[in-house]
Amino acid sequence: MSHPTRRGRARAATEQDIRRTARKLLVEQGPEAVTLRAIARELGITAPALYRYYESRDDLVENLRLDVCADLADELAEEIAELPDDGVLQLFAICKGFRRWALTHTKEFTLVFASPTGGVGSTAGSALSRVDEPFGRIFLAAAGRVLARHDIVLPSASGVPDELRDDLQTFQESLVAVLAESDQGVPVEKIDLGVTYLMIQFWARLYGHVTLEVFGNYPIPMSKPDVLFESMLIDLAREIGLYSG
Repeated sequence: MSHPTRRGRARAATEQDIRRTARKLLVEQGPEAVTLRAIARELGITAPALYRYYESRDDLVENLRLDVCADLADELAEEIAELPDDGVLQLFAICKGFRRWALTHTKEFTLVFASPTGGVGSTAGSALSRVDEPFGRIFLAAAGRVLARHDIVLPSASGVPDELRDDLQTFQESLVAVLAESDQGVPVEKIDLGVTYLMIQFWARLYGHVTLEVFGNYPIPMSKPDVLFESMLIDLAREIGLYSG
């Protein structure tokens, strides 16, 4: 069995220090504070020394974003592991857990889910634009269990606007691959453009609510946003035939 060299151990430790320091700056000050110069200052080294480990600030931010996504996925996985093997229950627990995490990790949420294109963390995208990442996988695995085990109301592929088909077909391919790997027993032919469209709409409504709440951007004062969130989830469940109350 091979063992890491002393140089390899030092490099790994240094990379951990860099990422840990970057996370500290992110949590305390926000995404804009995560710069190579600031990290170097915190570590007592020169900024150019960081280029031994990361090609650029964007490279570092992307790795930091992946760390945050992995931590979020681990947290949600622990929560749903304690629940019955019920895709609906787990899917909506993930939705609620995502909201709770976003409200208690606003800086990390901003980096991963709310950085504008061309701005800080511009490579971040959204949870479902990179479905093979930890959060995308756990979200879609639960959705896959719902598709496989429940008779839900699915939109017809013929109802998808023509202007969206090219974009949705690309997402559909990734969706099929991830659900196949998740071993949920979802028939591939069931993942048509209608289902893909449904997934995007579901995510847009979940993400939209959470983003409005995190940044306080409701058009009116909202004293009970949790009630509005629960109502939104019930509406989503009702629309696809999972709730009849």
